Amino acid sequence: MTTSRKIDPAKLPVHIAIVMDGNGRWAQQRSLPRLAGHNAGMKALKKIVKAASEIGIRYLTVYAFSTENWKRSEEEVNGIFKILVYYIEKELNELNSNNVRVKILGDYSKLPAEAVDKLEISLKTTALNSGLRFNIALNYGGRAEILKAVTALADKAREDGSVPETISEEVFASQLYTGDIPDPDLVIRTGGEMRLSNFLLWQSAYSELWFTNTYWPDFTKKDFEAAIMDYQGRKRRYGGVK
Repeated sequence: MTTSRKIDPAKLPVHIAIVMDGNGRWAQQRSLPRLAGHNAGMKALKKIVKAASEIGIRYLTVYAFSTENWKRSEEEVNGIFKILVYYIEKELNELNSNNVRVKILGDYSKLPAEAVDKLEISLKTTALNSGLRFNIALNYGGRAEILKAVTALADKAREDGSVPETISEEVFASQLYTGDIPDPDLVIRTGGEMRLSNFLLWQSAYSELWFTNTYWPDFTKKDFEAAIMDYQGRKRRYGGVK
């Protein structure tokens, strides 16, 4: 994917979210086990995190493991977490030296103990970094996140007697995992599917969507730049008229 245009640094999306889809099909095309696809996908992720930081994106959120992914085989699920642990161990120093701050979206406490330990080390190590905020959605589901927010607001109402009329969109959004960051301007999905798959459902209400048939392991910096340039050519009206 090539283009003669260049990214306009004055019109960068502040927050980009990515559904990293196609690892399994990438492996299948090559007669490889599915975990080989996930491993290749992790290598692609490293390149895109670096590209986002270099371009000047402030927030990057990637869909790494959904609440529905537990339905996959035990071998694949365990393998994904082992690859995740390896990635964190291998890349943490570089992420930290590049001023990247790692955050987790989702209930990662349900992951294997080794993965939880490595994630908490990465959170602590990068907590004071002020560059790219790299959000990893793990054991994450948009509907579960919304229910979590509703439950938190209901508990608050029981405790302090607050009434529904006081719940604005801003108050509700503050209870989401992304409560302290802006909604994604651009959502990218690889792998040819054209759906959100329970990813950032509330936050993506007015996000620009960009789909590609390219499987995630083959997704490159040029593809990432092409998505950004396509975004920069769109007019965002938020339901109004310009």
